[in-house]
Amino acid sequence: MIVLTADQVASRSGVDLAGTERDRLQQAYGDHLRLPVARNAGDEIQLLTSEARVVVDVAFELIRSGDWSVGIGCGGVRSPLPDDIREASGTAFFAARDAVERAKKSSPRLAIEAADPGAPHVEALFKLALILRERRSEQGWEVYDRIVAGALQSDIADELGVSAPAISARMKSANIRAELEAVPALAWLLENLDASTGATE
Repeated sequence: MIVLTADQVASRSGVDLAGTERDRLQQAYGDHLRLPVARNAGDEIQLLTSEARVVVDVAFELIRSGDWSVGIGCGGVRSPLPDDIREASGTAFFAARDAVERAKKSSPRLAIEAADPGAPHVEALFKLALILRERRSEQGWEVYDRIVAGALQSDIADELGVSAPAISARMKSANIRAELEAVPALAWLLENLDASTGATE
Protein backbone atom coordinates (compact mmCIF):
# COMPACT_ATOMS: atom_id res chain seq x y z
CA MET A 1 0.00 0.00 0.00
CA ILE A 2 1.10 3.56 -0.60
CA VAL A 3 0.56 6.48 1.75
CA LEU A 4 1.02 10.06 0.60
CA THR A 5 1.39 12.70 3.30
CA ALA A 6 1.58 16.35 2.30
CA ASP A 7 2.53 19.16 4.66
CA GLN A 8 1.66 22.75 3.74
CA VAL A 9 4.67 25.01 3.27
CA ALA A 10 4.74 28.09 5.52
CA SER A 11 1.28 27.31 6.83
CA ARG A 12 1.67 29.53 9.89
CA SER A 13 2.16 32.65 7.81
CA GLY A 14 -0.05 31.86 4.82
CA VAL A 15 -3.64 30.97 4.00
CA ASP A 16 -4.79 27.58 5.29
CA LEU A 17 -5.04 25.33 2.22
CA ALA A 18 -5.43 21.92 3.85
CA GLY A 19 -9.21 21.75 3.92
CA THR A 20 -9.65 22.94 0.35
CA GLU A 21 -6.97 20.60 -1.00
CA ARG A 22 -8.38 17.64 0.95
CA ASP A 23 -11.78 18.20 -0.65
CA ARG A 24 -10.32 18.66 -4.13
CA LEU A 25 -8.32 15.45 -3.96
CA GLN A 26 -11.26 13.50 -2.60
CA GLN A 27 -13.45 14.67 -5.44
CA ALA A 28 -10.82 14.01 -8.10
CA TYR A 29 -9.43 10.70 -6.84
CA GLY A 30 -11.88 9.34 -4.26
CA ASP A 31 -12.82 6.30 -6.34
CA HIS A 32 -9.16 5.22 -6.39
CA LEU A 33 -8.47 5.59 -2.66
CA ARG A 34 -8.81 3.00 0.07
CA LEU A 35 -10.01 5.56 2.61
CA PRO A 36 -11.24 9.15 2.35
CA VAL A 37 -8.58 11.85 2.24
CA ALA A 38 -8.14 13.37 5.68
CA ARG A 39 -6.70 16.47 7.19
CA ASN A 40 -4.13 15.46 9.76
CA ALA A 41 -2.19 17.49 12.33
CA GLY A 42 -3.69 20.80 11.27
CA ASP A 43 -1.84 21.60 8.05
CA GLU A 44 -1.33 18.10 6.64
CA ILE A 45 -3.38 15.98 4.29
CA GLN A 46 -3.05 12.25 3.87
CA LEU A 47 -4.29 9.60 1.48
CA LEU A 48 -3.99 5.84 1.09
CA THR A 49 -4.13 3.90 -2.16
CA SER A 50 -2.81 0.81 -3.89
CA GLU A 51 -2.68 2.63 -7.26
CA ALA A 52 0.79 4.00 -7.95
CA ARG A 53 -0.35 6.15 -10.87
CA VAL A 54 -2.70 8.06 -8.57
CA VAL A 55 0.20 8.81 -6.25
CA VAL A 56 2.35 10.09 -9.12
CA ASP A 57 -0.42 12.36 -10.37
CA VAL A 58 -1.24 13.73 -6.91
CA ALA A 59 2.41 14.29 -6.02
CA PHE A 60 3.05 16.15 -9.27
CA GLU A 61 -0.02 18.34 -8.76
CA LEU A 62 0.92 19.24 -5.19
CA ILE A 63 4.56 19.96 -5.98
CA ARG A 64 3.56 22.09 -8.97
CA SER A 65 1.58 24.44 -6.75
CA GLY A 66 4.65 25.13 -4.59
CA ASP A 67 2.50 24.93 -1.47
CA TRP A 68 3.33 21.43 -0.25
CA SER A 69 6.10 19.13 0.89
CA VAL A 70 5.21 15.59 -0.19
CA GLY A 71 6.22 12.34 1.44
CA ILE A 72 5.47 8.96 -0.14
CA GLY A 73 5.64 5.82 1.98
CA CYS A 74 5.40 2.22 0.76
CA GLY A 75 4.80 -0.70 3.05
CA GLY A 76 2.30 -2.67 5.04
CA VAL A 77 -0.95 -1.35 6.45
CA ARG A 78 -2.69 -3.01 9.36
CA SER A 79 -5.96 -4.69 8.54
CA PRO A 80 -8.86 -4.45 8.79
CA LEU A 81 -8.81 -0.83 7.70
CA PRO A 82 -10.67 1.63 9.93
CA ASP A 83 -13.22 4.07 8.53
CA ASP A 84 -10.90 7.03 9.13
CA ILE A 85 -7.36 7.16 7.75
CA ARG A 86 -6.27 8.99 10.90
CA GLU A 87 -6.89 5.77 12.82
CA ALA A 88 -4.92 3.60 10.38
CA SER A 89 -1.40 2.41 11.02
CA GLY A 90 1.41 0.35 9.56
CA THR A 91 4.86 0.67 8.07
CA ALA A 92 3.54 2.62 5.06
CA PHE A 93 2.31 5.36 7.39
CA PHE A 94 5.58 5.46 9.31
CA ALA A 95 7.48 5.60 6.02
CA ALA A 96 5.34 8.47 4.74
CA ARG A 97 5.93 10.38 7.99
CA ASP A 98 9.70 9.99 7.65
CA ALA A 99 9.48 10.93 3.97
CA VAL A 100 7.52 14.15 4.45
CA GLU A 101 9.92 15.32 7.16
CA ARG A 102 12.80 14.75 4.78
CA ALA A 103 10.92 16.39 1.92
CA LYS A 104 10.69 19.63 3.90
CA LYS A 105 14.47 19.97 3.60
CA SER A 106 14.67 18.80 0.00
CA SER A 107 14.47 20.46 -3.40
CA PRO A 108 12.14 19.55 -5.00
CA ARG A 109 10.05 19.02 -1.87
CA LEU A 110 9.46 15.30 -2.33
CA ALA A 111 10.85 12.19 -0.68
CA ILE A 112 10.08 8.46 -0.91
CA GLU A 113 10.63 5.94 1.88
CA ALA A 114 10.36 2.15 1.72
CA ALA A 115 12.16 -0.83 3.21
CA ASP A 116 13.78 -1.55 -0.12
CA PRO A 117 17.24 -0.52 -1.37
CA GLY A 118 15.66 0.71 -4.58
CA ALA A 119 13.75 3.53 -2.88
CA PRO A 120 16.51 6.18 -3.27
CA HIS A 121 16.79 5.39 -6.97
CA VAL A 122 13.05 5.76 -7.51
CA GLU A 123 13.11 9.03 -5.58
CA ALA A 124 15.96 10.33 -7.72
CA LEU A 125 13.97 9.74 -10.91
CA PHE A 126 10.90 11.44 -9.46
CA LYS A 127 13.02 14.46 -8.58
CA LEU A 128 14.50 14.60 -12.06
CA ALA A 129 11.01 14.75 -13.54
CA LEU A 130 9.98 17.41 -11.03
CA ILE A 131 13.02 19.55 -11.82
CA LEU A 132 12.08 19.50 -15.51
CA ARG A 133 8.57 20.59 -14.57
CA GLU A 134 9.91 23.45 -12.44
CA ARG A 135 11.66 24.85 -15.51
CA ARG A 136 8.50 24.88 -17.60
CA SER A 137 7.32 28.33 -18.70
CA GLU A 138 3.75 29.59 -18.41
CA GLN A 139 3.40 29.07 -22.15
CA GLY A 140 4.55 25.48 -21.70
CA TRP A 141 1.99 24.92 -18.95
CA GLU A 142 -0.74 26.36 -21.19
CA VAL A 143 -0.03 23.62 -23.69
CA TYR A 144 0.54 20.89 -21.10
CA ASP A 145 -2.79 21.46 -19.34
CA ARG A 146 -4.65 21.24 -22.63
CA ILE A 147 -2.78 18.16 -23.81
CA VAL A 148 -3.50 16.18 -20.62
CA ALA A 149 -7.14 17.26 -20.88
CA GLY A 150 -7.26 15.51 -24.26
CA ALA A 151 -6.97 18.43 -26.68
CA LEU A 152 -5.30 18.01 -30.06
CA GLN A 153 -2.32 20.18 -30.95
CA SER A 154 -4.25 21.71 -33.85
CA ASP A 155 -7.10 22.67 -31.51
CA ILE A 156 -4.64 24.17 -29.02
CA ALA A 157 -3.07 26.24 -31.77
CA ASP A 158 -6.48 27.58 -32.79
CA GLU A 159 -7.45 28.32 -29.19
CA LEU A 160 -4.22 30.16 -28.41
CA GLY A 161 -4.10 31.91 -31.76
CA VAL A 162 -0.70 30.56 -32.80
CA SER A 163 0.57 28.24 -35.51
CA ALA A 164 0.78 24.45 -35.19
CA PRO A 165 4.60 24.57 -35.44
CA ALA A 166 4.60 27.05 -32.55
CA ILE A 167 2.71 24.53 -30.40
CA SER A 168 5.17 21.81 -31.37
CA ALA A 169 8.03 24.10 -30.37
CA ARG A 170 6.42 24.80 -27.02
CA MET A 171 5.93 21.09 -26.39
CA LYS A 172 9.55 20.39 -27.15
CA SER A 173 10.82 23.23 -25.00
CA ALA A 174 8.56 22.18 -22.13
CA ASN A 175 9.54 18.48 -22.39
CA ILE A 176 5.87 17.55 -22.46
CA ARG A 177 6.20 14.37 -24.53
CA ALA A 178 9.11 13.20 -22.40
CA GLU A 179 7.06 13.70 -19.24
CA LEU A 180 3.99 11.96 -20.61
CA GLU A 181 6.16 8.97 -21.49
CA ALA A 182 7.96 9.03 -18.14
CA VAL A 183 4.90 9.16 -15.88
CA PRO A 184 3.78 5.56 -16.55
CA ALA A 185 7.37 4.43 -15.98
CA LEU A 186 7.51 6.26 -12.65
CA ALA A 187 4.20 4.67 -11.65
CA TRP A 188 5.57 1.25 -12.60
CA LEU A 189 8.69 1.78 -10.51
CA LEU A 190 6.63 2.94 -7.53
CA GLU A 191 4.25 0.00 -7.91
CA ASN A 192 7.14 -2.45 -7.89
CA LEU A 193 8.70 -0.68 -4.91
CA ASP A 194 5.41 -1.03 -3.06
CA ALA A 195 5.04 -4.68 -4.05
CA SER A 196 8.47 -5.47 -2.61
CA THR A 197 7.40 -4.21 0.83
CA GLY A 198 4.10 -6.05 1.28
CA ALA A 199 0.53 -4.75 1.29
CA THR A 200 -0.82 -5.69 4.72
CA GLU A 201 0.36 -6.38 8.26
